[in-house]
Amino acid sequence: MTGVSRQERRARALGAYLGFAVGDALGATVEFLSAQEIAERYGTHRRMIGGGWLGLKPGQITDDTEMCLALGRAILRCEGFALPAMAEELVRWYRSRPVDIGATCLRGIRRYLSCGSLAAERSRWDGGNGACLRNLPVVLATLGDEESFRRWTVDQCHFTHNHPFSDAGTVTLGEMVRSLLAGGGISEARAAAGRLIALHPVFAFDPYPVSASGYVVDTLQTVFFTFFGTDSFSSCLIATVNRGGDADSTGALAGMLAGAHYAIEGIPKGWLRKLNPKVAAEIESQVDGLLTLADSRMGRGAAGGGRAGVGEKGLTQDPRGRAV
Repeated sequence: MTGVSRQERRARALGAYLGFAVGDALGATVEFLSAQEIAERYGTHRRMIGGGWLGLKPGQITDDTEMCLALGRAILRCEGFALPAMAEELVRWYRSRPVDIGATCLRGIRRYLSCGSLAAERSRWDGGNGACLRNLPVVLATLGDEESFRRWTVDQCHFTHNHPFSDAGTVTLGEMVRSLLAGGGISEARAAAGRLIALHPVFAFDPYPVSASGYVVDTLQTVFFTFFGTDSFSSCLIATVNRGGDADSTGALAGMLAGAHYAIEGIPKGWLRKLNPKVAAEIESQVDGLLTLADSRMGRGAAGGGRAGVGEKGLTQDPRGRAV
């Protein structure tokens, strides 16, 4: 894997996180429309105009980016990963009356509130894309630590989504981002997708299977097909969201991969200017904090952390994630 300077790594990480938010906001306008409906209404959808079924303001994000930010806050507060801290952040977000929330994520939060359970039971119905949409902060906080990356990823997934396709897809997207941040390029990202398909052939994406739904298989097939078939951030995102379906989610994940590859400089400034300034500022702050945490964890050998009730410093925590 190719090494990059700290400055380039930050530019790619910032591109991934801001690219995620840009894709979310662009795709939300056409969420749940078919490709034909988008073409009839917008021609080619490329302007960040808000609206859609949620009636959003131009540049407004959805639950996809909001869940990412919630997980990032929990990791930064604990200086590591603790499921209770993540759960409480998601509860705080849920109680803020977000503009939308997926059914499986809602069920997981309500389960936690009712009985304190931090993990869903394995279910064939939990194969949605919600868990992989919030995992970017885990990826950034565990750079250089493969074991923690995998453990934290699966633990955070299972809070709401306990399904083998969700687990495998989320890990693979994280592997792709990790390699792109390190300068591995399209070839290494494609190799990661190939390993996923070898393990679970249902993820095969070429020829494109047409559906861009919120089922994690459909979501990743769409994202892979457009990311590997385009040559710029804007062309990737436009190709993705114009397929319709769960367009805010496919747009967010495509924007994450494209942002990690083309870096912050590759994202059109007009799209970036449309984002809510507070959201953009928090994303930039989280990127710096999560990268600093990754470096500090490697400096101390990445010891401790990751299991329910135990923070990165190895201290027992109360249900709100505070060390006691």
